[in-house]
This record gives sequence, structure tokens and C-alpha cells, in this order.
Amino acid sequence: MWRDKTISVVLPTYNEKDSIAECIRRFEALPEVDQVIVINNNAAAGTSEEVATTGAKEIIETTQGYGAAIKRGLREADTDLIAVCEPDGTFDPADLTKLLAFMSECDIVIGSRTVSNFIWDGANMGWFLQWGNWGVAKLIEGLYNTTYLSDVGCTFRIMTKEQAQSILDRSELDGSAYGLEMLLLSVITRARMVQVPVNYHPRVGVSSVTGELGKTISLGSEMIALTFKMRARAGRLRQGLQTPRGSHRGLRARSR
Repeated sequence: MWRDKTISVVLPTYNEKDSIAECIRRFEALPEVDQVIVINNNAAAGTSEEVATTGAKEIIETTQGYGAAIKRGLREADTDLIAVCEPDGTFDPADLTKLLAFMSECDIVIGSRTVSNFIWDGANMGWFLQWGNWGVAKLIEGLYNTTYLSDVGCTFRIMTKEQAQSILDRSELDGSAYGLEMLLLSVITRARMVQVPVNYHPRVGVSSVTGELGKTISLGSEMIALTFKMRARAGRLRQGLQTPRGSHRGLRARSR
């Protein structure tokens, strides 16, 4: 627990068999963490066996995509605070304490991987990804007149149960752009939010999303398009109203 609040950590997994057990154990070693929930999203063979060596709760989500996995995790978590992280070795579980430091004043705290001092040698954060994430962050600042942002792709974050429900009530995406949808929904609903630098390490294995330049450019283009589309319907989203599901069919189809 943290200040009398219970904490769950949601770890979506697809291609992290070789790193997930260590990630779980490091989160379990933190005194603040009450539960680790693994969402098995059609994960690589042997993943369940790795999870079984830990105290984590594993849940199977067959709808493919990062968004589908995270939404399932947010629904399953029954704690005051819910953290989300990738179990691929890129993030340091101990950095959860950095995010928690601001939770007494925020609804959601999001990590940032674009501060050079915290990017480790060998991490997949070259100049293109670093400046691309920063550029889209500044686009959001300008379009939405919101708080300081420096990274739109960081998936290490923590939020209140109420904020998670607010996001779920308005969510539409199942694919890789869901992390940005979560951020934009928090901006649109005027959630109290801050972004904090976290360590970013080399990944264990190869990412199915940013492992190739072409995939990175494609996802970046989708994220920019989503930023403009959600700005156009911000008023309805602020009131909790969703547009027809077909309006984002192209984004929903992309899997993690």
C-alpha cells in the first residue's frame, strides 16, 4: 500500500517471455505494490509458465492488441491506484516511486522516456523516436492548451481507479495507439496530470511495434491523425459521449 491506498500493476504481454518473470518479481519486491496482474494477449509460447513462477495473477485476453489488453487489465484491477507498465525490460519497476510522488495531487501520472539523462545505452530511443515523441507532445500542448508534455509513447503510468473508469467509459481503440488515446482522454476530461522522467533501458527481444523504422513511422502517423480527430470531438468526449465505432476502424485494426 501507499498512503493507505492499494496498488495494482497491470502488465500486458505478447512477446515478453524472456523478461516478464524478472519484471514481475521486481514489482512484487516493492512494498507499495499489492498485486501484479498479467494480461496474456495471445502471448508467445512459454509465457504462462514464466508467470507461474511468480505471485502474479494471469488473465487471458484473446482480443488482439495493446488497447484490448490494457482495457482488460483496468477492468480487472480492484485497487485504489492502478499502474500500467511494459514487462519487456525497458522500464525500471523502482521508478514507480517517482510516479507515486505526485499521485497525492494528480489523477494520473505518466512517465517520459525522452530526457536524455535517463536513456540508457542501447535503448530503442534514437533521435527519430525521441524527437518524434517530443514533437507530437508539443502538438498536443498547442491543440489542447494542456500541461507540459514531452513524450506521447511512454506506457509506464499510474492513475486512480476513478480515472481508469473515466478512460474506460470513453475508450474506443484496441490497438497500439491506445496509450495515446488514454493520454488524450485524460487531457480532454481535464484530469490532473503530470509527466515525470523515467529510466529507459534496452528491450529484451524485439518489439512488434517499433522494432522497424517502417512500423514506427506508420504508428507515428496514426498517432498524429488520432490527435486531430479527438480534438475535433473533444466536447462530446468530455461529456462521456462516444462517436460511432466505425470512425476509428483503421486505428482499431492495428494490433500490438
